[in-house]
Amino acid sequence: MQSMLVPVLLFAVGLLLLIKGGDWFVDGATGIARKFHLPELLIGATVVSIGTTLPEVMVSVQSALGGHGEIAYGNAIGSVICNASLIAAITLAVRPGRVDPKTLRVPVLFFFGTAIFYAGVAYLSGYFSRWVGFVLLAIFVAYMVANVLQMKNSPAEAEDVEETEESSFGKDILLLVVGAVLIAVGARLLVDNGTLIAAALGVPESVIALTFVALGTSLPELVTAITSLAKGHGSLSLGNVIGANVFNLVLVSGASVSLAPFAVPTSATIAGMNSSLVLEIPVMFAVMLLLTVPPLVGKGKLSRWQGITLLCIYAAFCGIQFTL
Repeated sequence: MQSMLVPVLLFAVGLLLLIKGGDWFVDGATGIARKFHLPELLIGATVVSIGTTLPEVMVSVQSALGGHGEIAYGNAIGSVICNASLIAAITLAVRPGRVDPKTLRVPVLFFFGTAIFYAGVAYLSGYFSRWVGFVLLAIFVAYMVANVLQMKNSPAEAEDVEETEESSFGKDILLLVVGAVLIAVGARLLVDNGTLIAAALGVPESVIALTFVALGTSLPELVTAITSLAKGHGSLSLGNVIGANVFNLVLVSGASVSLAPFAVPTSATIAGMNSSLVLEIPVMFAVMLLLTVPPLVGKGKLSRWQGITLLCIYAAFCGIQFTL
C-alpha cells in the first residue's frame, strides 16, 4: 500500500499543475490577443495550440528517436479524434457560442488539406517515408505564415479588447510560457503515475493505452478548453482544438516521420482489414467535418447538438476499440 503513496501524490501534483498551468496559459494568451487587437480564435489556433501540443510532440519525437516512430501515427490520429469529439464536444455541449467564419477558414482548410495528404499516403503506400515528414513540416511553416498574415488583416472587435484592464506584455508572455511548462509537466506526471496506479489495480495494458496515455497527451487541450469556458473565452478554446489538430498532423507527425520513417501499424483488423484504415482515419474526418462545417455554413453559429453528437461518437469509438 505504501508503494502506491508516491504515485498517488505525484498524480495529485500533476493535476494541480495542469489546473494552474491552464489558468495562467489562458490569461497570457487572451492578454496577448488584446494587446495586438487580435481575434482570440486566431491566437488559439497558433500560440495556444503550440503550447498544448507540446506533450504530443515530446512523446512522439522521443518514440521516434527510440525506434518506435509508428507510435506517432496512433498518437496523431488518436489525439485529433479526442480533441474534436471529446474536448471540443464538451465546450459545445456546455456553452455553444459563435465564432467568426473568416478566422475559422484558414485552420480548417489547412487541416483538411493535410488530412487528405496524410490519408492518401496511408491508403496508397502504407509507408511514411522521410520526404512525407519534410512535406508535413513545410505545411507547418506555411500554416504559421498564413495565420500571421490573417492576424494582420483581422483585428479584434473593440468590445473584446476593452473587456478587462490591460496587463503588461512581459507578464502575458511569462504567464504563457510558465503555463505551458506547468501543463507539459503536469500532463507527464498524470500520465506516468496514472498508468502505474491503473497497473497496480490490475487494469489491462490495452485499456491503459486507450485511456491514460491517449487522453493524457490531450489533457492540456482539455484543461485549456475548460479554463477558457470558465473565463468566457469559447473562441479561444475552439481555435485551440482546431489548431492543435493541424499541429498533430503537421508538427507531431512531421517531426517523427522525418526522424524515423515507419509503416502504417496493423495492430488490429476489422473484417480482415487494417482497423486504422477502415475506422480511425474515417472517424477522424467525420468528427472534424461535424465540428467545423456547421459554423462555416451557418454564419459562425455553434450548436449544442454538435457537442452531444460528437460525445456519442467518441463513446462509440472507444467502445469499438475495447472490442478489437
